Amino acid sequence: MSDNKILQPTTIIIFGSTGDLAKRKLFPAFYNLYISGRMPKGFNILALGRADNSDEYFKNYIKENLEQFSRKKISSEDWAGFQAHITYFQHQLDEENSYKDLYEKLEKFDKVYGKRGNRLFYLSIGPNFVSTISNHIKNASLASDPEKDRIIIEKPFGHDKESAIELNNLLAETFEEEQIYRIDHYLGKETVQNILAFRFGNSIFEPLWDCKHIESVQITVAEEVGVETRGSFYEETGALRDMIQNHLLQILCMVAMEPPASLESGEIRDRKVDVLKSIRRISSDKVDHYAVRGQYGKGTVNGAKAKGYRQEEGIAPDSNTETFVAVKFYLDNDRWQDVPFYVRTGKKMKEKHSYITIQFKPLPTSTFSETSQQLSANRLIINIQPLMDIRLQFMAKQPGLSLVLKPVEMIFDNFACQEDTPEAYETLLLDALMGDLTLFMRSDQVEEAWDVVKTIQDTWEGRKDSSFPDYEAGSWGPEESFALVERQGHSWV
Repeated sequence: MSDNKILQPTTIIIFGSTGDLAKRKLFPAFYNLYISGRMPKGFNILALGRADNSDEYFKNYIKENLEQFSRKKISSEDWAGFQAHITYFQHQLDEENSYKDLYEKLEKFDKVYGKRGNRLFYLSIGPNFVSTISNHIKNASLASDPEKDRIIIEKPFGHDKESAIELNNLLAETFEEEQIYRIDHYLGKETVQNILAFRFGNSIFEPLWDCKHIESVQITVAEEVGVETRGSFYEETGALRDMIQNHLLQILCMVAMEPPASLESGEIRDRKVDVLKSIRRISSDKVDHYAVRGQYGKGTVNGAKAKGYRQEEGIAPDSNTETFVAVKFYLDNDRWQDVPFYVRTGKKMKEKHSYITIQFKPLPTSTFSETSQQLSANRLIINIQPLMDIRLQFMAKQPGLSLVLKPVEMIFDNFACQEDTPEAYETLLLDALMGDLTLFMRSDQVEEAWDVVKTIQDTWEGRKDSSFPDYEAGSWGPEESFALVERQGHSWV
């Protein structure tokens, strides 16, 4: 959602600057924004860490990571310019004096800017530290200007609705809602953003975007990887919390939202909340009918043998944590009445593939209905990753002397337009620097999303699944997930 707005001098304070997210995503994103000329003319990145590191040591560490993870190549000239804006600052998260020292450091940067600069606090740390940091920021008056100071919070935003409300209330003691940027990197992906342009910028699609013309919607986020080194975290989270409650429901909102009156952030976020409120809540006695969970066992992924979830490091041998979820949702509004929205996500799947499928209804009558030719469904497929394209599938005459139909595709390929596409974090960090909240989650969005999955979460937590593991690594998930869509004559695309 970024434009060429002139950015004010800004100090970026990264809590957890030596962590995995910072080295893989944050510093590469800031570096790529810098060499693209999209950072403020006056900016400083204040990297906070507990270790007693020198500036030189930390900058060398950042350079090594950039060489591995940056989208753009590292040149000596660009690196020399960028590293001059980085300062390492030894900091203890739970010590009051550390925040007093941080206040003095920020004041020095403001003197260099010649004015009170903007401050962007990025909490690249575990959710259990959010309360501590937020309280210290308040007590030390580090974010005293609602117009200039912002905070970015990584998911998870709580672990259920009650904890999300508690977290939102806690943040509200220090920050105004307009200062809080709850980041979901899926909303920064190019093809997800393109949904708005595709739907609302074209007269040929928006009139068809309703229950009169669309039979079903599918959203799939499949991963080849397992839990890797995140076993202990994932054991306490699971696929429902880790993916459905945030990523997939946010994509669903983009697909299903009503046309916003403008591109103003509040208007777009209002329409997303409308979608979440319209999702029919699943009663506890219907969970098994509308939702399927799974856990991967041993199998083969890309020709290599793969361990089962319970053999991964940090996982209990009788774990009840789901690594796969499929859910059928309905939206109770005029636009989407009786249209099923199928969402699924899983680890150790057959391939890495994230995509949205809009399946249109068949013609009530067809000129070709009396022939033996099979008419394939018209579909619109929006590939999010690793492909980044939009495909319209329809029937056309096969070249030749006979009138024979065959399915064909029209494709908009994002890579063909621009091979070097910005990463999601570049888009989101630039929006945060500009104060654009459009792609970030508001407190009521978070709470409504938790409410959507509440009964599923409560039911599964209170009942052990004796069928685990119930799908092989390298497959498309448990058999029950296919039955979920086949009951209505559909199939996963």
